[in-house]
Amino acid sequence: MEKTEALIDKLRTVRHFQKLTTKDLFTIVTSGSVHRHAAGMAIYDEATPGAGMFVLIQGKVHLCKYGPQGQATIMSVIEPVIMFNEITVLDGGPNPATAVAVKDCLVWQILPESFQALLQQIPQVGLSLLRVLATRNRQLISHYEDLSFRSVIARTAKLILDLSGYGRHPILRRDCGIEEMARRIASVPEAISRSLNIIKGRGLIQVDRREIRVLEVEKLTDLAQIGPGMQ
Repeated sequence: MEKTEALIDKLRTVRHFQKLTTKDLFTIVTSGSVHRHAAGMAIYDEATPGAGMFVLIQGKVHLCKYGPQGQATIMSVIEPVIMFNEITVLDGGPNPATAVAVKDCLVWQILPESFQALLQQIPQVGLSLLRVLATRNRQLISHYEDLSFRSVIARTAKLILDLSGYGRHPILRRDCGIEEMARRIASVPEAISRSLNIIKGRGLIQVDRREIRVLEVEKLTDLAQIGPGMQ
């Protein structure tokens, strides 16, 4: 019971669940199950039968797409407490990406059949998912825009701004190394290293073995080709 109550408290922090009653949250929690996944393990693979919807309680997850030679692009980074793989409980289709546990993870999972039954009891859950899907759609459009219209150096500049909260805090390289940065912008480590050296040479960032720190936010924003109101 204590574990159920703790999970209810965690789910209550999800923006889309905040207006639900404790009774509704109890129904949601008991409709799914809790699982642990070790760092480096796949939680589910893309193109396999839908694993259902997840809520990440602890840890960190990368949603990845893999190319023909096994090269990975990170489509999204999931951190607590947020839903992911929600599309499979709505359309019953296969997983659209592979979910990899970057850190040891604790997740709550609900299978498609259980979710459909849950919708009958708590229609508000479906409305909440529509907002999640709208957010995901905007993220995908932004990702497509980056790949279509921004150079590698512009994408690197934009990623630095995103990771640093527009210069509010340093990027710890142990948390996001060159390879991860490359996967997040569909590039290769060599191109990221070149871009970092160019940006550093212009005096926009400070780079050492431990961290990357933004020195000139406005100039880096210009380099990232980010217009007014897009921050």
